[in-house]
Amino acid sequence: MNGAASQVGALAYRRLMWTIRQPSAIIPAVAFPLIFLAVMSAGAGSAADLPGFPADSYFAFVLAGAFVQGTMLGGIGGATELAIDVESGFLNRMSLTRISAAPLLIGNLAGGLGVATIQLGTILLVGLIFGAGIEAGALGVPVLFALGLLISLTFSSLGAIIALRTGSGETLQSMFPLFFIVLSFSSFYLPRNFIEVDWFRWIATYNPASYLIEGMRSLLITGWDGQALARGFGVAGVMAVVALTGAALSLRNRLGRA
Repeated sequence: MNGAASQVGALAYRRLMWTIRQPSAIIPAVAFPLIFLAVMSAGAGSAADLPGFPADSYFAFVLAGAFVQGTMLGGIGGATELAIDVESGFLNRMSLTRISAAPLLIGNLAGGLGVATIQLGTILLVGLIFGAGIEAGALGVPVLFALGLLISLTFSSLGAIIALRTGSGETLQSMFPLFFIVLSFSSFYLPRNFIEVDWFRWIATYNPASYLIEGMRSLLITGWDGQALARGFGVAGVMAVVALTGAALSLRNRLGRA
């Protein structure tokens, strides 16, 4: 047990250090959501004046989307190291050692969660500086981070699946537009009940990203909304289990071909 724990710790540390030494792996995942947040707030800020809009500030409303967008970019981008490990043959060499598949995957994902913590903290700090609040109070902060890290685990696992199956960093990069489209057809920009186009509202209602965003948003602008949190954690949990299972199977298949 201690051996497995030390293996996970070493691999997590390696992943974290790789990201810190490669600013291009983390800066875009923080800067892009913040820039997008600033542009959206400036261009659509008047939406907060609509009767019945759930937030006094449009900036505060779309901040939750920035959290999810950041964890998505960080999770998929962070899997680049795993793709490099496949391309360089490092993963094949690791398969010849006594280390098992579980620490390989868990260590990589744990390092990704460390990076996600930095992302979430940075975006939250910027949000607070520019006037957003946390209606759930101080106790809402750890809940916000817990949901954010669960979402990050999902996207990191999805990135791991792509990295292990393709061994290509370029393929990972090409996935960004797809995930961006998924976020665009959600309740990122407006509450679902404010979307007047039927087909768009239908897609947003059945889009899992809507419930991830709404769960985080409830802590920022509503307070303790049990239904939104249950849906957010429930959807994130199911997605994480499915993605983790896929990543584990992909790693087993990759090592089997080594």
